[in-house]
Order: sequence, then C-alpha cells, then structure tokens
Amino acid sequence: MANLADNIQQVKETLPNITPTPPDIKPQVTPGELKSRLEWGEPGLTIIDVRDRESFNYERITGAMAMPMENLAETLSSSLEYKRDIYLYGDSDEHTKQAASQLRSGGFINVAEIKGGLPAWKAIGGPTEGIASMEGPSGPSSVKKSESNVAARVAKQGDLEAKKSQQHR
Repeated sequence: MANLADNIQQVKETLPNITPTPPDIKPQVTPGELKSRLEWGEPGLTIIDVRDRESFNYERITGAMAMPMENLAETLSSSLEYKRDIYLYGDSDEHTKQAASQLRSGGFINVAEIKGGLPAWKAIGGPTEGIASMEGPSGPSSVKKSESNVAARVAKQGDLEAKKSQQHR
C-alpha cells in the first residue's frame, strides 16, 4: 500500500497546477465582466437586485436575489459571508453605488457595482427571468388568457366546428 501512496504522490507532484481562479472582483464591473464570470462557471458569487419588488418580479438578471435597500447590510450579514463576491444593481448607477456603499460600510469586502444595471445586461444578451420573459417581443403572449385554459380552448374549438357545420348546410 505504501508503494501505491508513494506513486500517487509522485504523480501529483509532476502535474502542473491547473486549478483556474476567477479574476479579482473590482468595485465597478461591466455587464460583460459579470457574464464572463458566470460563463466561467464559478458559482462563488451572489447577484443582488436592490430595485423595488415589482421591478424585480417583472424582470431581473437570471439568478439575482431581491434585497431592499433598507437595512441591506444587516439583512445580508445573516445570510452571506463577508468575503463573498457580491454583484449589485439598482434603478440607476447612483442607486447601485448607494447600495454598495452600505454593504462596504457593513463589512462586506468583495462588492461590485454592475454599471448600467439591467438595461446594460440585456444589451449584451445577458439572460433574464421574470414576468417579461414570459411575454413576447410585442408584449404579452399572443395566446389570450382565456385561451391558455385547456377547457376554454376545447370549448372554442367546439364552437368553431359547430359554425363550420352550419355553413355547410
């Protein structure tokens, strides 16, 4: 067994150190920098949306968490480590800056402001989720609400067939 352990150790010593590491987090980042980090596949980050709940529910960066500005640092201190990489966005760059300032003052070390927020994220093709993602490019889905119910569609189809048979008489 000792020979096997020695062989494993010897092989480990000959391998290069290929463990990738993410780039250091900066105080301000572009949406492209965040997207690159997400595509890199390293999950050790949190995206926080400090906009109001209605805006968050309508559309947000995929995977973002909603956190109101009020008591932001106190709220996060109970759920995130102070060394966690945190990416923030709000209604404007100024709003985002205020939220980042709160977190930094509260002891969070790795806080990045996403420049341009959600509009800039969407401009580079970043994925979003929320109510807006269920709507088509011209607003709500072309399927009417009453038609989204299977029973309503079956009834409508029956009505169409009845009209068709009356026309052929």
